[in-house]
Amino acid sequence: AGRLRLDLAQYRELEAFAKFGSDLDKSTQQQLNRGVRLVELLKQPQYAPMPAEKMVMSLYSGTRGYLDSIPIDNVPDFEQQMLAFIERKHPDILAELKEKNFISDELDQKMAAALKEFGEIFQA
Repeated sequence: AGRLRLDLAQYRELEAFAKFGSDLDKSTQQQLNRGVRLVELLKQPQYAPMPAEKMVMSLYSGTRGYLDSIPIDNVPDFEQQMLAFIERKHPDILAELKEKNFISDELDQKMAAALKEFGEIFQA
């Protein structure tokens, strides 16, 4: 949650700054693009809350840059397909996220490997 808060705070600050200046360096543009994708990930349909372990997996994908190359309009599709893939191929990750209150180094590596695997097959 700390990393998400920091990323979103930086995004909001840069978003406000970008309104006044037109020349943004590549790093700033990348932060703005990631922030837009994180905001998309946070959107949920009304009366359809997402289980915490799935939300953690989604936000992990966003804060770690797995969505950076995905067009903004495709973020919901990416999220839906990614979660279905994780449920099908790596249910142990979701189970571990559900029972633990933190992401261990080992779990972090599993999550990164699963997202890399999914990224190679994702079709927008």
